[in-house]
Amino acid sequence: MKRTTLSLIAVATALAAVTGFAALTAPDGTTKAPDIAVQPLPVERSSLLCPAPSTSEVAETAYTSYTPQGKPGTAGSSGTSAAAKAELKPAASAATPGGSTAKKPASKAPATVTQPGTPVSAEANGGAAPALTGSATGTLAPGWTVQQTTVVPAGGARGLLGVTCTAPDTDFWFPAASTAKDRQDYVHLTNPDDTAAVADIELYGPEGALPSQLTEGIPVPAHSSVPVLLSTLTGEKPAADVTVHVTTRSGRVGAVIGSADDKLGSDWLPAAADPSSTAVLPGIPADATSVRLVAYVPGEDDADLKIQLVGETGTIVPAGAQSLHVKSGMTAAVDLPDLTRGEVGSLLLTPSDAKKPTPFVAALRVVRGKGEKQEVAFVPATAAISARATVPDNRSAGSTLALTAPGATAEVKVTASAGTEGGTPVSKTFTVKAGTTTEVGGFVPTGLKGSYALTVERLSGGPVHAARALVLPQDGIPMFTVQTLSDDRGTVEVPKAKQDLSVLDD
Repeated sequence: MKRTTLSLIAVATALAAVTGFAALTAPDGTTKAPDIAVQPLPVERSSLLCPAPSTSEVAETAYTSYTPQGKPGTAGSSGTSAAAKAELKPAASAATPGGSTAKKPASKAPATVTQPGTPVSAEANGGAAPALTGSATGTLAPGWTVQQTTVVPAGGARGLLGVTCTAPDTDFWFPAASTAKDRQDYVHLTNPDDTAAVADIELYGPEGALPSQLTEGIPVPAHSSVPVLLSTLTGEKPAADVTVHVTTRSGRVGAVIGSADDKLGSDWLPAAADPSSTAVLPGIPADATSVRLVAYVPGEDDADLKIQLVGETGTIVPAGAQSLHVKSGMTAAVDLPDLTRGEVGSLLLTPSDAKKPTPFVAALRVVRGKGEKQEVAFVPATAAISARATVPDNRSAGSTLALTAPGATAEVKVTASAGTEGGTPVSKTFTVKAGTTTEVGGFVPTGLKGSYALTVERLSGGPVHAARALVLPQDGIPMFTVQTLSDDRGTVEVPKAKQDLSVLDD
């Protein structure tokens, strides 16, 4: 082999090692790529955004911040590097498109984590608590999670409102929103960055897109939050079921919808999982008195969805609501009466015809109680936990975890952390049989004081979806909220290239 040829191959091999990807031509004319090993490494920075909790003067809000120990599947370490930190800061409240006055931000940031494995909490009472922006770095970044829980005991927005603070993004889908006269739905846009963001909000009702009265994007100033009342965005007649699509023209935001119903109370509606041809909506309470499914198809094709309930003993097709036809560009909804029949469950949506998969988004409006003693919560379609997920702010009573394996049987590890004021963590492995939902209740750390976090790790088997229900009854009202668990993205896969010297063979 000539020296020039050898040099060229050496250069190509070096480039492959640097970039992590290259294809080299062997002497026999075939194309070979170097072996690339992918290794998961802990993330070094995480960002989260929490919306302004309430405008009610009687609101009581608790923030719980937590970073689990170690990477998924490892014991981890309780030590923290000097550079590591995880903190929240108040965001300014910018003027809304409707011209409402801005609230003054609080002077003190709550819930600063000091070490992995121990949650911290803080309280903010009244209607002046601002939106929060936060970041975690170093060993506190992997899996950092914040829960915001608000109790409003009286008034038009009374209820238990819970939300897992979100990561900033550029695209969000919210089925199950509304512009009805008895609903006050605000989309909260929070900008964590140093430069302004511009967001667009599109509304889709049962007959298609709702014309917007805003001709330009909505500006969200740096480190600020803007609440936008959905009913002010369109002059169309009120619609009970609306899908909201939030995108950004520039920058990124956190987005979540706060919904208040005159009769059913209030809660947060988080963004649904990205459009997909199948969906799992986990954690429907066993005593739900009303369940309404809302779905939307963003593409050009209609979707015919098969509806199944994944319960504690198996998967069934609910009577009277076996399927849902969703037209392209239109929001469709169906009531699912007597769905759970006393068992916690999850909804599984699949194509009625497996040969015609159509991506869609979906969410549930769930009601507990009857008459004047009703309370509402929302359950969006949620992606499976690929490695690990955490939900903070669990209480000694009233917290239950639903684990769903819609396909194959799965093994999961659940860890109850130490409490905010004391306690020893405990872990337990659960087997979730294929096509079932397993409810985990009363699983608390030893000697618990305060609130604690629940961390779910998938060890083996098929996909697992999870949700936590928090029930805090008050004055005969079964106040509750449901938080679905999303993968905490505590690690990132980094390719590592290897030289392939076999291409040098003659």
